[in-house]
Amino acid sequence: MAYWLVKSEPFKYSWDQFVADKKTFWDGVRNYAARNNLKAMKKGEEVFFYHSNEGLEIVGIAKVVKEFYQDPTTEEEAWVVVDLAPVRKLKKPVTLAQIKANKSLANMAILKLGRLSVTPVTAEEWEEILLLANS
Repeated sequence: MAYWLVKSEPFKYSWDQFVADKKTFWDGVRNYAARNNLKAMKKGEEVFFYHSNEGLEIVGIAKVVKEFYQDPTTEEEAWVVVDLAPVRKLKKPVTLAQIKANKSLANMAILKLGRLSVTPVTAEEWEEILLLANS
């Protein structure tokens, strides 16, 4: 099983809105590497939900409930979405500063590929983030 991280600016789509919606399709991805990550996501895999620009922190865990399909917001066939559903809010958000300060997370994709909105997370990174969140 793979793990993932998706980014959203809270003023555009926040964790609280995601929870209220109960499910969403993850649209707006217009980067080929991020799109390829969406295509690699499998039903049941878990995803960190990261607030970008404001907050700069992982705030919750979602899961993939439907694998990739054509992005309904565009007619361009290159772009896809996946359906995500919230699982739970983290007890404590894990900030970007905490991630940067943790040697175990030095190679995390969010640090190496900071502009990418959908990134893989290794099993070791996943567990370390959960420890930081005291989940």
